[in-house]
Parts: sequence; structure tokens; C-alpha cells
Amino acid sequence: MKIFGIGRNYPSENSTKPSSPIVFTKADTSILKNGQDFYYPSFSQEIVNEVEIVVKIDREGKNIQPKFAHKYYKEIAVGIDFTARDLIQKAKEEGLPWDIAKGFNGSAPVSEFFPIENFKSISDINFSLLVNGEVRQEGNTKDLYFTVDELIAFISTYFTLKKGDLIFTGTPVKGIAPIQIGDKLEAYLEGEKRLEVEVK
Repeated sequence: MKIFGIGRNYPSENSTKPSSPIVFTKADTSILKNGQDFYYPSFSQEIVNEVEIVVKIDREGKNIQPKFAHKYYKEIAVGIDFTARDLIQKAKEEGLPWDIAKGFNGSAPVSEFFPIENFKSISDINFSLLVNGEVRQEGNTKDLYFTVDELIAFISTYFTLKKGDLIFTGTPVKGIAPIQIGDKLEAYLEGEKRLEVEVK
């Protein structure tokens, strides 16, 4: 299983659309299932939350055209891309890869997957993150710079996508903030709680 993440895929006051999707990968050991605790790693002093829609690839494909991309997924989930912001800042400054800042153990909590037919459109899905009962992040896939189908087409140009691969599609910039030991995180899809993580 491959896990792809997308950077800067939602607009903010100071951002412009990248010329192409910014793609990074996470290790399969980064997956954290719903209800499992997240243990704050000793190598970072600043882990931040990034709630995202996650797409599961349903069939193998490469060089997929955007108009056919919808044939390659049937389910979505809500997930959190935990990021070691202090490590990623250092990596950016030194021109180094993001791997340890993005792909460390437990950095990708993900909910159960749900059929796409349960939602009105992949391009209009509301999702949010509550921390200790208070809304921290809210988003809708209609605001994506690059749509799910465009992401699949782009990624499949470089990597053969296989059944079970996951794509974390990006996070709204507003509300990204440090988490603390003792925090309780709850992620929602269309107003329904689908993911719960406690920080230990």
C-alpha cells in the first residue's frame, strides 16, 4: 500500500495555486485506525493537525486521464495528516525531503471508508475537526485547487496506482495548530463523527 499526501491544495489569503500538485508520501506504518491513541513522538516539539478527505484507490492504473479517474475509486474517509512542523521547517530551509516530518509512525489517523454514493458529490463534501470539543478546522472539497480526479491523473503519471493505495487530498490552511498531550481530536464527514484520536 502506498500513501500519498498533497501539499498546498486549499487556498489561503497569501497563497496562489501551484503549477502542479505538490506530492509527498507517507509510510504504511503511519496509518492509525479509528479509536487508536496517538503517542506524541520525542523527536518533535511541534506536531500540528491537518484534517483531510482521504480517497482509496479501487483498481490498478497508470497514466490515467482525468475524465476516467472517477472509475478508480469507490470510497472515501476522513483522516488527519499529523505533521512535525518544526522538522518540516528545517527540511524546507535546508532543501531536504519531508519524509520524517510527514511519514513517521502514527502520523496518518484514518476513519472507516464509506461509499462515495453516500455523498452528493466528491466535489462538495463538508468535513471538519474538533479538538477538545471545539471546532478547529472546517473545509469543503469544492475549494480544492486540484480536484480528486486531477490528483489521481497527476499521481498516476509517476506512480502506478494499485488497489488499496490512499490519497490524502490536502487540508484547509485555517485552523492548522499544534496539538498537545491530553487533546481529544474528532473528525467529521457531513456532520457525522467518523474518527476519534486521543493524544497520549
